Amino acid sequence: MASTYNTFNLHTTAEKFYIEACDDGAGDVLAIDRVSTEVTLAVRKDIPPSAVTCPMCGIMGTIRLVAGMYLIVITKKKKVGDLLGHAVWKATDFDIISYKKTVLHLTDTQMQDNKAFLSMINSVLNTDGFFFATDYDLTHTLQRLANTSPEFQEMTLLERADQRFVWNGHLLREFMAQPELHKFVYPVIHGFITMKSCCINGKIFDWNIISRRSCFRAGVRYYIRGIDSEGHAANFVETEQIVQYNGAKVSFVQTRGSIPFYWSQRPNLKYKPKPQISKSVNHLDGFQRHFDSQIITYGKQVILNLVNQKGSEKPLEQAFAKMVDSLGNGMIKYVAFDFHKECSRMRWHRLQILVDMVAEIQNEFGYFLVDSDGTVQLQQDGTFRSNCMDCLDRTNVIQSLLARRSLQSQLERIGVLHVGQRIEEQADFEKIYKNAWADNANACAKQYAGTGALKTDFTRTGKRTQWGLLMDGWNSMIRYYKNNFSDGFRQDSIDLFLGNYAVEEADMNTPLHEPKDWKFLTVRTRLSCEPRKTWFLCSQGQIKVLEHTDTLVLDDFGICFQ
Repeated sequence: MASTYNTFNLHTTAEKFYIEACDDGAGDVLAIDRVSTEVTLAVRKDIPPSAVTCPMCGIMGTIRLVAGMYLIVITKKKKVGDLLGHAVWKATDFDIISYKKTVLHLTDTQMQDNKAFLSMINSVLNTDGFFFATDYDLTHTLQRLANTSPEFQEMTLLERADQRFVWNGHLLREFMAQPELHKFVYPVIHGFITMKSCCINGKIFDWNIISRRSCFRAGVRYYIRGIDSEGHAANFVETEQIVQYNGAKVSFVQTRGSIPFYWSQRPNLKYKPKPQISKSVNHLDGFQRHFDSQIITYGKQVILNLVNQKGSEKPLEQAFAKMVDSLGNGMIKYVAFDFHKECSRMRWHRLQILVDMVAEIQNEFGYFLVDSDGTVQLQQDGTFRSNCMDCLDRTNVIQSLLARRSLQSQLERIGVLHVGQRIEEQADFEKIYKNAWADNANACAKQYAGTGALKTDFTRTGKRTQWGLLMDGWNSMIRYYKNNFSDGFRQDSIDLFLGNYAVEEADMNTPLHEPKDWKFLTVRTRLSCEPRKTWFLCSQGQIKVLEHTDTLVLDDFGICFQ
């Protein structure tokens, strides 16, 4: 595999950016013309002595806004750990640099628009969870990497990456077309990675979680639900648990994703908006596309549907079960488990009912295992696809339980656990395990819902607590505020970042200036083509119009109308 450069210097002149590779023995320089935007290879002697120089960690990509092109670079990184001997990094700080030396060519309105679009890009970059490696493919599971062709092995990181998880794919489109530039760029994933060195019975092993968030149908809670016409599900996350010990490598993969048909749940100031199943489309077409791709990628599918089987969630559960039945695919098994009903009144031990229910299937699916000689001993033959409404809180709890059950078998197989020993009895490791899965829950929740996850007290401690219930109430209140009054901006930011909406240079008619009736509060200024949602709020007889940047005190409002 062709690796990329690790360290860089950015040299800036009035005419060009020069990105110098600073690895030992490297002499390549990437030159970006700030006027023509042409990207070419150069050499070190081409860098003018007058250039202003600063270190950088990598290129995120480029994007066109109202003022012109911008270069996005990673300025700070933090090492997460080593995966199979390869350093894995978390990008922690970024810089957005204009190709133009001035914005005086813009009108006041264009300047304000450009400032708004820049704040959107910064909003995405400031969402924690961007990871990369310069000599390892983080976008693929261990099993996918082990089942590749010699041609695949020779590809660059950018060429071979699983495009579902390349969050800077749109930003790198100019580089993708020029293979000679690929040594300067790498795919960046979004999600969560933790790497822990652990010890049981005096045997040291590495234990990792990698959650890869899909950039297809990406978005925020309530605004993005269900699937698109290509079968891509909202909030789709692939989570891989990896163990390394004495040269052996073990992997267990699970997925989560929104209920895969056409439905929505638009914010309407109610605490829990009623889900709406579309009546005007052929659900089965997109549904089949989704599962066809899942089966090709992961093998057999067991759906774990954790939604309520009464109230507003009941129609979704019924429709999901009916569509699986209509599809008649023997590779798909549907399991419905009413999480809230089964675990009501703090009876969280009843989650074992579901674990026991699918235990035989989990044994059949197995996990991926490569021995110290590099020989593949086992393949994982299917995955559990878990979902609740958000695919966050309930989903993460179940995934952590299934991952622990798999890990029990894995550690026995590779000789870390003795016969008869249980993971639950290993107090130090159990603490690491629970906290890591709770951190995974928080990361996924913040990226989709804007707050930490609910129910993490159970994940961290193995039991539900009164303090946990209080924290869930607090997070639920913050979610309510964000979902109704700031998530529109977050959704637009993601659409812009991923290229779902393109800004034209010197654009005079951006959607930021769509006319709005003075009576209405626009919860979201849509940058894509979905219909806008508008609201007005009455407080003490007065109409109050708010922007997404305003700070709201919910008690200010009285009656709310749609």
